[in-house]
Amino acid sequence: MKISLSNSGSLLGWVAGLLLTTVSFSVATSSAQSTDDCIDSLQCESSWIGMSDSERDTVFGFAEDYKAFIHLARTELSFVAQSVAFAEQNGFEELTGSTEIVPGKKIYEVNRDRTISLLVIGEDAIQEGFHIIGSHIDSPRLELKGRPLYADSEFALFQTNYHGGIKYHQWTNLPLALMGRIDKKDGTSVQISVGLDADDPIFMIPELSPHVDRSRNSKTLADFITPEDLDPVIGHIPDEDGGDVADQVLAYLSQEYGVTRADLVSAELSLVPAGAPRDMGFDRGLIAAYGQDDRLASYAALRAVAEIDHPQKTTMAFLVDNEEVGNRNNTGAHSDYFADLLSRLLYAQLEGDYREPLFRSALRQTKFISIDVNPGINPMNPGVWEPGNAPKLGYGVNLKLYGQGNTANSEFIAWTRQLLDSNDVPWQTVTYKVGVGGGGTIGGEFSAQNIEVIDFGVPLLSIHTPYAVSSKVDVYSLYQAALAFYAYTD
Repeated sequence: MKISLSNSGSLLGWVAGLLLTTVSFSVATSSAQSTDDCIDSLQCESSWIGMSDSERDTVFGFAEDYKAFIHLARTELSFVAQSVAFAEQNGFEELTGSTEIVPGKKIYEVNRDRTISLLVIGEDAIQEGFHIIGSHIDSPRLELKGRPLYADSEFALFQTNYHGGIKYHQWTNLPLALMGRIDKKDGTSVQISVGLDADDPIFMIPELSPHVDRSRNSKTLADFITPEDLDPVIGHIPDEDGGDVADQVLAYLSQEYGVTRADLVSAELSLVPAGAPRDMGFDRGLIAAYGQDDRLASYAALRAVAEIDHPQKTTMAFLVDNEEVGNRNNTGAHSDYFADLLSRLLYAQLEGDYREPLFRSALRQTKFISIDVNPGINPMNPGVWEPGNAPKLGYGVNLKLYGQGNTANSEFIAWTRQLLDSNDVPWQTVTYKVGVGGGGTIGGEFSAQNIEVIDFGVPLLSIHTPYAVSSKVDVYSLYQAALAFYAYTD
């Protein structure tokens, strides 16, 4: 089947008032990808080859929407806030105890401000299963410790920790923004965002200049910058009496936000790269941006689920927190929140006639695509890949074939191939060099619940760095794949 859907959720102009336009999208991008030679022999070309001018305009337009969204959605808190606004402007209603679970109903639910689920109720009963796309919305970053503020060498600094896997030296000499919230004892919250606007100050972890750094040249990279070295400068001007500059920062926080030093204990503040997403290369075919792992996948799922009306199966975008640290806490994929949400939906649709076997039947008949990006072949060091099983930027989505008991079963892979091929969605495969690659996704948490799960991705360069690089055509291809999955009918 091939589908052509209207995009009622374009995010052009998102920053300027969240005014959405209507653009028409077609699932097919390049006729080169739909040839029998490519499908049967896997001798495929880049998705850019054979693309018409109108198709290229569509891909580039989608990329502009994507960049505008992730510019503001730098943390899970800000991603959820942006997603709620997007959902409500696209006809989704917040799930309540009185919500009718009827075909075509568009609903969303937020879990503790850090995860969001968007659903379109299908024609089939819920106990007959869902079509779910899951991904995570947290990214590697620096976080403030519980008592972060201190002074050293007449500078005010923040003590930090790190979230997810990072290379420490990449976070020095980099403009940083401070984002998050401070929760006070009286139940109020203070939202913080400093560094994204051009007029905002930024923060930075200063490195030594080469003039005074020769004694460190013999150190290994791991020892050159350590985690305890990642403390940004946040202030410099002392008070008139020559007092501690950290006290000046504290006075500023009190005046500007009404918070005390103790309030920082109950804060969730992150330091993230301050630079805006940018096109990369003379041809503008690449996107360099912070947080594409994995907000790229989450954005594709968000956009796709908003396009769906009256699906056969109930469709769901399940976007969660804390994958980068092992799916922990009650907002991560390991939480029982997912089962709680599904059981409540089933209970509501059955009008209270809920039984455990019906819930288990829903899980057993659910198809789940876990989408997470992965490293693509890097021109600076292609030798870390075994090329025959490595993904390349510009060649579409990739099916992750891990081996060693971690791969989807062959019948679900075949089902997925048919879905992608029948919708002209370009795809490739990825397997790391044996015993070399690593990393995880949220997929295993749902496979353990007897759900049929497959891991998707798109290749990036520079994953887990302050600026990862994606191909615009791969971002769009992932959106196409999500549309096809949500719109599937038996």
